[in-house]
Amino acid sequence: MGVSLKDVAQRAGVSIKTVSNVVNNYPHVTPQMRAKVQRAIDELGYRPNLTARHLRKGRTGIIAFAVPELGNPYFAELAGAVIDAAAQHGYTVLVDHTAGLRERELLVCQEFRSHVIDGLILSPIHLENDDLLARQETSPLVLLGEREYEAPYDQIAIDNVAAARSAVRHLLDLGRRRIAFLGSRTGRERQPAHLRLRGWREELTAAGVEPDETLVVATDGYGRGDGAAAMAELLERGTRPDAVFAYNDLIALGAMRTLAERGLRVPEDIAVVGFDDIEESRYGAIGLTTVCPDKRAIARRAVDRLVERLAGGTVTEPRRIRPGYRLAIRESTGGAHTVAPAPGGGDAD
Repeated sequence: MGVSLKDVAQRAGVSIKTVSNVVNNYPHVTPQMRAKVQRAIDELGYRPNLTARHLRKGRTGIIAFAVPELGNPYFAELAGAVIDAAAQHGYTVLVDHTAGLRERELLVCQEFRSHVIDGLILSPIHLENDDLLARQETSPLVLLGEREYEAPYDQIAIDNVAAARSAVRHLLDLGRRRIAFLGSRTGRERQPAHLRLRGWREELTAAGVEPDETLVVATDGYGRGDGAAAMAELLERGTRPDAVFAYNDLIALGAMRTLAERGLRVPEDIAVVGFDDIEESRYGAIGLTTVCPDKRAIARRAVDRLVERLAGGTVTEPRRIRPGYRLAIRESTGGAHTVAPAPGGGDAD
């Protein structure tokens, strides 16, 4: 039989109510009393019944995390960070896959599984402002990803334009001037691809380099094959760049494969920078220089904000929170090879 609150109370010589107050982190407990109860908890190995606690509050203890691509390492790594962050609050995470389809994103953010989950963290691709404004589901929603919305929900996203500019600035500092952008998309001006392309344009212009739109290649998707095809298309245009800034690491890795097949050296002939800092970027034959979003901070801030909404009380108006990022310089732009996980930049609201 497991250890109960009564057992802890007897060991500490206090009431069951006092133990409950400590376990539930109520503020009106003296530090001395809290320490006394905590010692008894540690000695007996007491673990609170989180399921019962959630049920008493009319909740399931489950939050959902919906992503467009579970096969994309970035989202897989981010899901792991969300699960870890949620566990700190006693929540279990249900991971859902929308395939980046608008109808599935609508289904997830409306009434889908509302009887199962307490709240939702969603990384949308195709939802529009009107879709979010029409949402009638009352469970809390936190938006992830760099798509910008004017909707009354908390949004957690790094500054894509600034991050892209830091990547291009690094290439410019290396003396590269014909910098290509792989991974642009058509439509929806506030999607991440447009923001990163905007950063590409702004940094080149600031450096006095006219952005060459013939060096911009659109892709149908964001995978390795898309990057390989985009790099091949660019080379076949006869306008060879001296550097590539890719929308994400997968596109960058695909581009590097094409360059190797064409006998072009990285970084000597063409330097390459990606975006996301997936694990593969650190362990390839050529380490990939990449923008590193602070995934742990993104996950933590999203879960914290969702839990605050669930708790009610003095919750502020919806906020746009910008976790930090950094640029990891590796072999693809002439840096040293590294396999150590890259720490994220600091949090910033």
